[in-house]
Amino acid sequence: MSAFIVVGAQWGDEGKGKMTDYLAEDADVVVRYQGGNNAGHTVEVGDKQYKLHLIPSGVLYENKLNVIGNGLVVDPKALFEEMDYLKGLGVDITPEKLIVSDRAQVIMPYHKVLDALKEKARGKNDIGTTGKGIGPSYTDKFERCGIRVCDLMHKDVFKTKLMENIEMKNAYITKVLDGEELNFDEIYAQYLDYAERLRPFVKDVSVRVYDEIKAGKKVLFEGAQGMLLDIDHGTYPYVTSSNTTSGGVCSGVGIGPNMIQNAVGIAKAYTTRVGKGPFPTELNDETGEWIRTKGHEYGVTTGRSRRCGWLDLVILKTTARVCGLTSFAVTKIDTLAGLEKIKVCVGYKFNNEVIDYFPASLEDLALCEPIYEEFEGWEEKIEDARSYDELPENAKKYLKRIEEFTGVKIAIVSVGPKRDQTMMVGEI
Repeated sequence: MSAFIVVGAQWGDEGKGKMTDYLAEDADVVVRYQGGNNAGHTVEVGDKQYKLHLIPSGVLYENKLNVIGNGLVVDPKALFEEMDYLKGLGVDITPEKLIVSDRAQVIMPYHKVLDALKEKARGKNDIGTTGKGIGPSYTDKFERCGIRVCDLMHKDVFKTKLMENIEMKNAYITKVLDGEELNFDEIYAQYLDYAERLRPFVKDVSVRVYDEIKAGKKVLFEGAQGMLLDIDHGTYPYVTSSNTTSGGVCSGVGIGPNMIQNAVGIAKAYTTRVGKGPFPTELNDETGEWIRTKGHEYGVTTGRSRRCGWLDLVILKTTARVCGLTSFAVTKIDTLAGLEKIKVCVGYKFNNEVIDYFPASLEDLALCEPIYEEFEGWEEKIEDARSYDELPENAKKYLKRIEEFTGVKIAIVSVGPKRDQTMMVGEI
């Protein structure tokens, strides 16, 4: 196993940061391949808690190379703030420890302005973005007017591209969205400063990662968000602006699919999502609030409360198919302790049929009625369990049903937020 992927199997917030940190102990290189600082990964080590947004989760180890791939959109200001935040916690970020792709897109101030103004203009039909400029930056990437990290490294090239973009964006911001004009000179000077601080970290990531794999190093690819927020396969338009599936690795880093051996799907033992969009198993009752409170279900990046519901195995089966999962890591099963009965969705009633896949149309999805199986709960607190055998029998039955329905084995079970509250129960 020289290269493998960690991917979110639901709507994000599954515990990918913790799992990446856990698996990074045996890895040499940790690579982020998509998204931006709209992600939020929380890792607890000892009595310290680290909240990461852009920098890969392997950064908490001294001897790991961390990589920001070309599939990301990078906000230099946010990147440096995160570096300074980590330094304050005793984690120093050096060019030997972190490299940034020269092909990554750069988030500019006008992207954040456009993000906010467009959301405001949508009114009640807003998407619920984080407002960090992610979507507008990806829009520029595909419109082929984006500014890349390599452009920042060339002062004159950057000046020309910024001037053209500022002119176009200001016209749209002021005349269409009724916003205020942005100042070219201020942005230019600010980003020249960013460029010099960033320069030592900039590398051709595709070449470096390829060489590491060919040299026999263990490379872990870390995604942000979750499969159902994928721009193609998620609950569009309530999705992010990048490919969150395992397929995003190849384009987001620049390596071939034949170099990746395994894909681990991180799945919460129940289901959550943030913001708008369909949610077949959502619980708008006391049980949903109980799960939210006990599981501390509030977004790392936005602070927004997460919507909570029963585990949806249709989602996990869909993710297993789309992402080619070889195993699951199930997190937060400890949250369910204390429930008398636990339900699991094993299909949808749709147009007088039973289906076990996720429809593309939100209108069709709204007509889907979840079909549940009910399990006996367990009273035992399992935060101190350190092996599969220490789990309650009813918890084991719950986990076994996940494997049976999805056809994918469970390799890791987490019973709490800390590193040592994670147990390997099989091969990934």
